Amino acid sequence: MLFNSYIFIFAYFPVVLVIFYLIGRRSHRLAAGWLGIASLFFYGWWDVRFVPLLVASVLANYVFGIFLSENYSQRNRKIVLIIAIASNLGLLAIMKYTDFFIATANNVLLPLNVGQITILDIVLPLGISFFTFTQIAFLVDTYRGHVNEKNFIHYFLFVSYFPHLIAGPVIHHKQMMPQFSQDSTYSVSYNNIAMGVTFFSIGLFKKVFLADGIATYANGLFNAVAGGGNPTFFEAWAAAIAYALQLYFDFSGYCDMAIGISLFLNIKLPINFDSPYKSSDIIEFWRRWHMTLSAFLRDYFIYHWEAIEMEN
Repeated sequence: MLFNSYIFIFAYFPVVLVIFYLIGRRSHRLAAGWLGIASLFFYGWWDVRFVPLLVASVLANYVFGIFLSENYSQRNRKIVLIIAIASNLGLLAIMKYTDFFIATANNVLLPLNVGQITILDIVLPLGISFFTFTQIAFLVDTYRGHVNEKNFIHYFLFVSYFPHLIAGPVIHHKQMMPQFSQDSTYSVSYNNIAMGVTFFSIGLFKKVFLADGIATYANGLFNAVAGGGNPTFFEAWAAAIAYALQLYFDFSGYCDMAIGISLFLNIKLPINFDSPYKSSDIIEFWRRWHMTLSAFLRDYFIYHWEAIEMEN
C-alpha cells in the first residue's frame, strides 16, 4: 500500500485516524495498540508472508532490550549487545545479499564445470532496513543507559509505526516514546491536521505530478536504449537529468507525505530530506539526502563503537 494510492487515501488512513481518536478518548494504551495493529495491516498489505518476520524481529529485540536494561555485569551486557546487533545485521544480510553471493559463486564455479548453486530468489521484505536500524539504535541506547523501555505496546508501535516503514526516517526512541506517552497525542488537534494536510498535499504533488510524470519520459528513453536504440547526445543528457529529478521528487515527496500523515496523529517525525541538490560537496549531499540514516551511521557505527572500545 502506497501513500499516494486510492486505497490508502480514501479507505485505510481515514478509518485508522477515526478509530484512533475514538479509542483515545477512553484508553491511550488501547489507542496505541490499535495504531500498532493498523501498522501491521499496512505492512501485510504488501505481502502478508513477511508480517511474522516483523513481529519476530520486534519480539526478539524487545527481549534483548530487557536483558540490556537489567543490572547484569558489564561483560554479560556487552555479549548480549554483540549477539543482538549481529542477529539484526545477519538477518538483513541474508535477505539482501544471499542471492548476490550465490550468483557470484556460480560465476567462479562456471569454468570448473562443477555445477551451479540454485538461486533462492529471496524477496526483500519491505522496510527491513528501517526497522532493523531503528532497533539497533534502541539496543545501543539501552546498553549505554539512555533508554529503559518496558512498555511493549509503545515499543511495538515505535518499530512498526507505518508512516516510517516505506521510506524512513530512521527514528530514535527519544524522538518517539515521549510523544506516545503524551495525553495531547490522543486528542484531535485541528492545527496539526491543517499542517498535515499541507505537508501531505505538497508531498503528493511531488510524487504524483513531478516524480511519476518525469518517470514517464525517463523510462521511455532508458527502455529505448535497452531495446537497442541509440540516443543523441542531448537525449542521453535529458534522460540522465530526468532520472535524477525523478529520484529527487520521489523521495522528497514520500518524506513530506510521511511527515503530514504523522501530524494527523499528533506525532512529529524528524526531518529526513533537506534540498540535497543545493550541496557544495558529496559529503554534504549525503547528509542532506537521507538525514536520519546518515546520522544513524555516524552516531551508532562510529562514535558508540569507539566509546565501547574505550571501555576495554
